[in-house]
Amino acid sequence: MAFGHVGLGVSGGHEKIQAVGDSLALVSARHQLEVTPAPRAHRAPAPAAPSAPTPAEIAADPSKLPPASAGTNGTSVPHKSNLSREEIFAHRRGGDPNAAILLTGVALPPPDAPEAVKGAIDAANTIIGRPYIWGGGHGSFYSTGYDCSGSVSFALFGGGLIPRPLTSGELEHWGAPGPGKWITVYANAGHTFAEIAGLRWDTVGDEQGTGPRWHLATTSTAGFVVRHPPGL
Repeated sequence: MAFGHVGLGVSGGHEKIQAVGDSLALVSARHQLEVTPAPRAHRAPAPAAPSAPTPAEIAADPSKLPPASAGTNGTSVPHKSNLSREEIFAHRRGGDPNAAILLTGVALPPPDAPEAVKGAIDAANTIIGRPYIWGGGHGSFYSTGYDCSGSVSFALFGGGLIPRPLTSGELEHWGAPGPGKWITVYANAGHTFAEIAGLRWDTVGDEQGTGPRWHLATTSTAGFVVRHPPGL
């Protein structure tokens, strides 16, 4: 009886080995099916695309106007930057070697600029392209959008020059009178902007929209009070 039990054990072992072998073969077959491309079914030639309606046909029956699609008579996808070649590559206003560089909309401070100026530029860079929101940046320095004085305040705060956001009226009396060497603030009751290391920090609209951004071009300062941080 003991011998018989051994025989059954050997037989059962062979069956288990055979089952494992079958499983491995099944896995291999499935792998081959997954990596082998299926034969391409014969397809009938695609029907020719209908010809586009002529302008005369569209005028007679507006329902023939093709549906709007990107790049046709609907929303277009721009393939060309609105930035000029001078704005795409590193550029300074008037070629001044001591001015900040404007590179694809971001200002790079001059290496010899004071730390307060570098801090103001770095802070301003973080809100480039935010939308213009009246009162934005006054309840808190950090906002989803900024108005003119909110944008100027954010830059000044980055340079450690003010402890809280200031309105345009407050900026008319801030700092010292006249233009500064590195930072000049222009303010009146309706608007404010700044010149920082030779670049204009402003929220006026241009081809890129309205909101805080750097500008190479100067603008009229008539009717503005001119102030600057002492020593800068």
